[in-house]
Amino acid sequence: MSIKAATGAGEAASVAAGAAAVAASVLWFCMPANILLPAAALLAVSFAAQGAETSWRDVESRIQYGYYTEDAPALKSLVGLIAADESHDKLHGYYGALLNWRLAQLAAEGVAGAGASPAELAGRCVRAADEALSVQGEFADALALRSACEATPLGGGANFLPFAGRQLHKDLEHAQQLAPRDPRVLLVDAMNDYLLSPATGGNKERALAKLRRAVGAFDAERAGLDHLPGWGAAEAYFYLAHALLDHADPVAARDALEHALLLAPEFAPARRLMTKIVNG
Repeated sequence: MSIKAATGAGEAASVAAGAAAVAASVLWFCMPANILLPAAALLAVSFAAQGAETSWRDVESRIQYGYYTEDAPALKSLVGLIAADESHDKLHGYYGALLNWRLAQLAAEGVAGAGASPAELAGRCVRAADEALSVQGEFADALALRSACEATPLGGGANFLPFAGRQLHKDLEHAQQLAPRDPRVLLVDAMNDYLLSPATGGNKERALAKLRRAVGAFDAERAGLDHLPGWGAAEAYFYLAHALLDHADPVAARDALEHALLLAPEFAPARRLMTKIVNG
């Protein structure tokens, strides 16, 4: 399914405020006077919170779309949007980290327009994840994302950020203790095994089973309530396809890619890999 452009924090707040006002008006006619004000106040808080979540969901969608389409300039344009948020809650730092990780991944693949080297962008990602963890130290998704940032392939013979080797494994171990079934935690664990060299803790044989578990966890998550953060299912299928190709199973790899493209039709690397498989 295509990812729609974000409406922006201001519009989300406006919609939330309007919804709260309508709810309060309905209560005025339908509820006794002695409980009117508390109920209206609760609804206002509820709608405001929903509006804030919608804003971050839109930001996530735009980050993911820019990554899938390999549009580094579009991703760079989101830096100011996230910086303008004044909440500085855990998601402020988290989505700053996700944005810089996506830019670092594109830069590492040689996509033009990222505006900095993979190492610099990965460093920014780590610092933004630090910000999220300063708000909530037991935020499993942020720990996993910081580990992913630390494990970003940098090119030029460097496997990951200097001095990050021990920390990236500690972050992931902590995230797994906190949320052993979180699909993004499982995905980052599998990606690290797939992408890192054996000397730095990677293990491609182990990655295949981990990717299958991650795919299952994402399928279970999508069957339930909407989750925020919610990214990663298409990537799990994409890396699963790579691992299956490594194990000489192109039929299963193609099936995995079909799932990835059903979730994210704009996913350019998945499209290229599908073309490679189809053309033999």
